[in-house]
Amino acid sequence: MKKNKKFSGVIVPAVTPLTKALQIDDAAVGKLFDQFYKHNISPFILGTTGESASLPADVKEQYVKSAAKHKKAGTVLYAGISSNVVAESIEFAAFCADHAVDAVAATLPSYYALTETQMKNYFETLADASPLPVIIYNIPATTHMSIPLQLIDELSHHPNIIATKDSERSDERLVQSLALWKDREDFGHFLGWAAKSADALTGGSDGLIPSTGNLMPDIYDEMLKAVEAGDHAKAYDMQKLSDVYGNLYQSGKTLGESLWALKALMQQKGLCEDVVMPPLHSLSEEEKQRLIQSYEEIKR
Repeated sequence: MKKNKKFSGVIVPAVTPLTKALQIDDAAVGKLFDQFYKHNISPFILGTTGESASLPADVKEQYVKSAAKHKKAGTVLYAGISSNVVAESIEFAAFCADHAVDAVAATLPSYYALTETQMKNYFETLADASPLPVIIYNIPATTHMSIPLQLIDELSHHPNIIATKDSERSDERLVQSLALWKDREDFGHFLGWAAKSADALTGGSDGLIPSTGNLMPDIYDEMLKAVEAGDHAKAYDMQKLSDVYGNLYQSGKTLGESLWALKALMQQKGLCEDVVMPPLHSLSEEEKQRLIQSYEEIKR
């Protein structure tokens, strides 16, 4: 991992704290950000974990404004701008630039299957028009397309494309990514696959973007510090904890169900309500109590 880069370290893809009226819970945003900053973590709002694909435009704008309000001086704030409408992504990047966001991330549009040429044109169009640096976000689980590594490498030389966030679950792809970019000072690699966090950091990645950091941010703070200190055994101890807590709310659930389960556990910690934006919805009270009981047993 490269030190002293502005865009590096642990970045948590924040949940979107909602009230029962499906508006941004500003007080909960403050609690969440305070927890992040206590553990040297940068927030990334409006990503997959933030239910961005389901949020109305006005709620997205509310979140950006709330995040700007609670942003700590001297820290970095990231926001997702993904949309199937390219013009909307560009317009939202400009909105983010006016409200204290430092860099934006974008997935591929997810309705039409795209050729490599179309993928390249899409990201170049975003990067040319965005007033903020752009991060290429690869997540086939939702877009149903994988961005080829050689294409990301070509795009990495665009002056306004600064990094990639990769959530594709492929050991081979991780190894190849680190070989390509671990020594690049002008382009960063972030892993969004929590199960391989320690492998990524010890292999030279610039940082992590783990959803479990919403619940247990200290795990990733400790993991990063351990790697920086050369204590790989401690880093892998933290990886085991990451796996335990990640499996708690993800195992046996769809992605959408796991987002509710994550919020239910965060509610238990007093961070936010367990409200998710339709079409997602809460699971049963029985399931919630089983989840909380398992969480409390792990903590002991």
